[in-house]
Amino acid sequence: MAKDDRPQITLISPADHDPDTFSDRIARVMDGVGIACLRLSPGTRDEDILMRAADAAREVAHARDVAVVIDNHLILAERLGLDGVHLTDGARSVRKARKDLGADAIIGAFCGVSQHDGMTAGEAGADYIAFGPVGETQLGDGSRAPDTLFQWWSEVIEVPVIAEGALTAELVARLGPVTDFFAVGEEIWGSDDPLAALKALLAPLG
Repeated sequence: MAKDDRPQITLISPADHDPDTFSDRIARVMDGVGIACLRLSPGTRDEDILMRAADAAREVAHARDVAVVIDNHLILAERLGLDGVHLTDGARSVRKARKDLGADAIIGAFCGVSQHDGMTAGEAGADYIAFGPVGETQLGDGSRAPDTLFQWWSEVIEVPVIAEGALTAELVARLGPVTDFFAVGEEIWGSDDPLAALKALLAPLG
């Protein structure tokens, strides 16, 4: 997309996969803000809960013409009729995912702060590259994806890029001109009103 366009939003699912509330929470956010893609980021290893949550999320998202990808689970993506996978190991699994899921599947790769991994994943056939965290967080080793990485990527690379991790309204304002997507999840789900929190976070985009 053109860099003067408003970045699109990937919604990362809440860690709580309670099937009774999961789909309602997602639906309310989707009905209030335009979402391009829903990313299921399982906080559970319970296959039954995960499959029920994924089923519910797919129904909610597809009814609103929103694509659904799931972190790493190639088999579940295919079995549950999801649109693809979000790989969290950089470029390592991109070729296998493409081979297993086919040409039409969405294959995304999270590449941390590594420009090299991002380029490798793009060359391997990833549909988008995610870099992060972009904000301050106690998780990981403290590394942050700098603004300059997104600036360079937007000028040189055609593969769409996602900014994610500890987003703030200030970061949204700074990175808006140089990223194609923002991925938002934990920033809003801890709020009593996730939709209002998302709108506040995205306010700098106008």
